[in-house]
Amino acid sequence: MARLIAFREALREAMSEEMRKDPNVFLMGEEVAEYNGAYKVSQGMLDEFGPQRVIDTPISELGFAGIAVGAAQNGLRPIVEFMTWNFAALALDQILNTASKMLAMSGGQVGCPIVFRGPNGSAGQLGAQHSTAFESYYANIPGIKVISPSNPYDAKGLLKAAIRDNDPVIFMESEVMYGEKGEVPEEDYIIPIGKADVKKQGRDVTIVSYNKMMKVALGAATELEKEGISAEVIDLRTIRPLDWHTILESVKKTNRLVIVEEQWPMCSVSSEIAYRIQKEGFDYLDAPIRRITAADAPLHYAPNLVAAALPDIPRTVKLVKEVMYV
Repeated sequence: MARLIAFREALREAMSEEMRKDPNVFLMGEEVAEYNGAYKVSQGMLDEFGPQRVIDTPISELGFAGIAVGAAQNGLRPIVEFMTWNFAALALDQILNTASKMLAMSGGQVGCPIVFRGPNGSAGQLGAQHSTAFESYYANIPGIKVISPSNPYDAKGLLKAAIRDNDPVIFMESEVMYGEKGEVPEEDYIIPIGKADVKKQGRDVTIVSYNKMMKVALGAATELEKEGISAEVIDLRTIRPLDWHTILESVKKTNRLVIVEEQWPMCSVSSEIAYRIQKEGFDYLDAPIRRITAADAPLHYAPNLVAAALPDIPRTVKLVKEVMYV
């Protein structure tokens, strides 16, 4: 039976359920315990699991990421919450040089089952140092998986899968989505990592997106429908591994592809999708692949500049019409 719960509640349920099942799972990060989490994702978890499994850390991302990686290599399953992925740049050494490489460097003897999670990307007027989208950064690293969900149902099912996974997983959320509600079943469920979801069926053009840009993609599809253009909308959900098959099968049907993402354009997720689809699906394309990304610049504080820098529904509609009438 489904209930309507907030995104943060879906994440909390995923962590709590997995911690009840497996005593090796624990949560650590800044303000996750006494303060109930910077965004109240871990609210009440300290009371249930105690300070040995819900652990407040110093303001030292490199330090507590290193502790968690060591714990994972010794049989535990840490969940590390970063207050923002912008701050997690300080912990990149542990993610890149230890967590992602240990299985290969040890000849398969030492794994690192760990989840690094927290908010990612822009969240309004937070300034350039708090507004970077990092999916393509981490998707560039072999040995880890990257998840970026767009709704509470997917967030819970994918986080549970991430906690159970034996590889390091990067789990990217959005501050602006924590309060958004969606239907989530009461019963236990898992969403497989690496499987995209067709959120809307269509026949004329494929729109691919993920995370909070799915609102833009679905909003554009609704507007296009009013003008007789039927858009198929795909939510990637997982950035690494990417579900190429679902995108390609959609392009075989619609013959057109538009990608909407919050990344900067250089070496982005859309760059990789465009290359792969033109390589494997060129004969099915009736128009060039197009994309809309964030502006190739740091995100400023002023609200008009934030709006100008990020993808929106009108610009996405305009881009789709360009590929329809090329």
